[in-house]
Amino acid sequence: MAHLFRDLSLGHSKRESTPPPPPLQTKPPPMPTNKLTSTDLQSPLGQLASQLTDSDLRLTAYDVFLAVCRTSASKPLSTSASSISDSSSQNSPGQNHNHSPSSPALQRSLTSAAASKMKKALGLKSPGSKKSPGSAPSSGQGKSKRPTTVGELMRIQMRVPESVDARVRRALLRIGGGLVGRRIESVVLPLELLQQLKQSDFSDQQEYDAWQKRNLRVLEAGLLLHPRVPLDKSNNASQRLRQIIHAALDRPIETGKNNESMQVLRSAVMSLASRSDGSLSDSCHWADGIPLNLRLYEMLLEMCFDINDETSIVEEVDELMEQIKKTWVILGINQMLHNLCFAWVLFHHFVSTGQVEMDLLYAADGQLAEVAKDAKTTRDPEYSKILSSTLSSILGWAEKRLLAYHDTFDSGNVYTMQGIVSLGVSAAKILVEDVSTEYRRKRKEVDVARNRIDTYIRSSLRTAFAQRMEKADSSRRASKNQPNPLPVLAILAKDVGELAVHEKQVFSPILKGWHPLAAGVAVATLHSCYANEIKQFISGITELTPDAVQVLRAADKLEKDLVQIAVEDAVDSDDGGKAIIREMPPYEAETAIANLVKGWIKTRLDRLKEWVDRNLQQEVWNPQANQEGFALSAVETLRIIDETLDAFFQLPIPAHPALLPDVIVGLDKCLQYYVIKAKSGCASRNAYIPTMPALTRCEIGSKFQGVWKKKEKSQNTQKRNSQVATMNGDKSFGIPQLCVRINTLHHIRSEMDVLEKRIVTHLRNCESAHLEDFSNGLSKRFELTPAACVEGVQQLSEAVAYKIVFHDLSHVLWDGLYVGEPSSSRIDPLLQELEQNLLVISETVHDRVRTRIITDIMKASCDGFLLVLLAGGPSRAFSRQDSQIIEDDFKALKDLFWANGDGLPADLIDKFSATVRDVLPLFRTDTESLIERFKRMTLEAYGSSARSRLPLPPTSGQWNPTEPNTLLRVLCYRNDEAASRFLKKTYNLPKKL
Repeated sequence: MAHLFRDLSLGHSKRESTPPPPPLQTKPPPMPTNKLTSTDLQSPLGQLASQLTDSDLRLTAYDVFLAVCRTSASKPLSTSASSISDSSSQNSPGQNHNHSPSSPALQRSLTSAAASKMKKALGLKSPGSKKSPGSAPSSGQGKSKRPTTVGELMRIQMRVPESVDARVRRALLRIGGGLVGRRIESVVLPLELLQQLKQSDFSDQQEYDAWQKRNLRVLEAGLLLHPRVPLDKSNNASQRLRQIIHAALDRPIETGKNNESMQVLRSAVMSLASRSDGSLSDSCHWADGIPLNLRLYEMLLEMCFDINDETSIVEEVDELMEQIKKTWVILGINQMLHNLCFAWVLFHHFVSTGQVEMDLLYAADGQLAEVAKDAKTTRDPEYSKILSSTLSSILGWAEKRLLAYHDTFDSGNVYTMQGIVSLGVSAAKILVEDVSTEYRRKRKEVDVARNRIDTYIRSSLRTAFAQRMEKADSSRRASKNQPNPLPVLAILAKDVGELAVHEKQVFSPILKGWHPLAAGVAVATLHSCYANEIKQFISGITELTPDAVQVLRAADKLEKDLVQIAVEDAVDSDDGGKAIIREMPPYEAETAIANLVKGWIKTRLDRLKEWVDRNLQQEVWNPQANQEGFALSAVETLRIIDETLDAFFQLPIPAHPALLPDVIVGLDKCLQYYVIKAKSGCASRNAYIPTMPALTRCEIGSKFQGVWKKKEKSQNTQKRNSQVATMNGDKSFGIPQLCVRINTLHHIRSEMDVLEKRIVTHLRNCESAHLEDFSNGLSKRFELTPAACVEGVQQLSEAVAYKIVFHDLSHVLWDGLYVGEPSSSRIDPLLQELEQNLLVISETVHDRVRTRIITDIMKASCDGFLLVLLAGGPSRAFSRQDSQIIEDDFKALKDLFWANGDGLPADLIDKFSATVRDVLPLFRTDTESLIERFKRMTLEAYGSSARSRLPLPPTSGQWNPTEPNTLLRVLCYRNDEAASRFLKKTYNLPKKL
């Protein structure tokens, strides 16, 4: 055994000196602190009901450690630890010596292999630059020393003074002397220590009393408060022991002798400790009840951490752990409890040292992998309870950080996030899959990791969003006195966009290891949070304001950015990100803008329509109102339309091209409405044409012919006047006023092209316009108004023409032309007055519509001329000799419109006078030929049914030399006996009305 007492070789030395250990009362130096501390972290291994302090537990754990590891060469104190030792291999021992007799286990020299196997397995680095426990700078007074054995290292690690260590060793020697051949687990260590140590072994009475009370409290905790085997309420020993301990705590007893009080104490203690837990061993159960055993074991495991650098595990951890595991026989620990306690200790050290050593966190996570294996192989309720408590504590700590990870992590510590997430997920998986009875019962296929990450993302981003909301509100209040401050939701949209980008760049790459759609879930959460605000905003806005548009545009941009991130994140997912996109129902910001703009358009159009109604009621259509000769109301209407277009394109919206058709359609309807109102009330051409009198035959040579003519004339006049009576008293429907209306409609029609060009110019200056907006001409055109203007000009032009001919000139046409003798009532008076009207028209109407109106007057004149010839009533009669007069008068009528080449074009005159030209030859045709032609045409029209009796052909109004009714009318006005007899015989036509 000489190798147990030789020093380690110089090449393996790590420590410089061994300073005196601090007194028991000395507190360890404060742990480093930052925003993640262990103040919110309590031990999940259970709280003791006794008044044992951490110092008491540490000293008791040291007592147990020494007891199980120490044997004497002369008086062996055997241990069964070797039977339950783990598979950790022992490194080659070095050489050392010790100052006092000790067990081989404690005197095993510390090795200095290249790296600890345990540290390597845990993924812990082995930096050689760190000082070992107990080392300190040399004082220059002697050669540096360091702990050279496992026992000495453990004493230093557990902060046990040498005097205390020596006292315990002496007691263990005495105990061993009386228990030769028995295992250490068969004794109650505190009881034996009380028996072996006297007051004289201590420096003073106070130290002895404190030591005695500690051991009595340990007995109380292990046998009464937290026994391995539950106590029977009627157990006398427990009552007796409780009385002894309470009395001794008040008044110390003499325990160092085999006196009566000690015998009573021993009897009670052994009676309780010797109760069987169901196993066949003869072990005493005094420190293996939960949670006392776990707390003592926790103290031992804590000693694996370097007291000079608590972020690292000592290099000699393999040897230390091998000896620590020998305490299992007393503490009732097994591999599963060891794995769980060691995972907790690693995790707790990471937290308590300020989370600076990530290796500790990864080691704890790795240890949880072993815990997960254990959890699947056992259903022990005690173990499950401790497992659940420990994992819940770890998970609770992790989730407190992860449920608001934007507050927890920044550029300075984000590197810790992956480890914390991994640890939290590992704990959650064990809790759900191996601890949860509901999960085991239902056997659901649950992706625990993905679900937890999903929860962390949504929770943290909701918290971050609420903070951004508050920040945006503060920013708005701070800038309220500045010009044009941004609305809160516009500020918030910008901040949320930045938050999403930060999330994607910083956090999503970390979280994607557990959740393939981490960025997608993040932006979907932000989208949902902002949706609550923007939808409430949208529901409250009633009109288009700059603030409203600004907010809605910001919301639209934010939504596009968020959706883009989600799509990019889901490019490799099974469903292409459809599930995430379904979580993001559109804000409808563009729709809201469109609806607001449509409301704005409707308001403008309603006002315009009201204005049109009001001004048209006041419009007098005065030709002298302006030089152009059109209505002032039209000028004002076009000006308002122009202003409306300007105002529309000045709206701060992104969708001018999309909404432009609504504007144009609305303005088009308003202008159409103006056109319809402008022409309303103006009679059509048919309103001026007199009703044709019933057919009669001429009364040849009657002396009363003139009387009948006068009566018929007055009757015709009365009939005609009744049809236009509604217009006689209204000056706004005079010929000059009608001409102004025509000019106005023509002006509006011509301005349509100007408006459409102006719209194209606006579009070119519009930031949101695209090429197709210019190529699609239909969306920029007014469709209703131009057609309404063309129709209105046509209607009004015909109205002017027929009003002049049939109403204003009726006294020289209908009442004068060819009444009585044709030779004495020719066309000259009509031509004179017609010429005066043509001069007025020429001076009033616009050049572009003048020809049309004069053409319509010529058509009306031709219609009137034919009407006089074919439906002039009994006051008119024509002989064959009168045909020359009629032809000459018709030529004079055409000459008036030709005006020696300054009037209408000859081809136009020929076109519209063709009907008269074709009918006039009938007036020079003899009566017999007319009758024969009439019969032939009637038979052709009616067939064989007309042979027995010729039917009376109806009046079509379409005069034609081959049309039976036209031929019949020429016969009716033929001043000829043959014609009169034929009409009398065939149709029995009267001579007068």
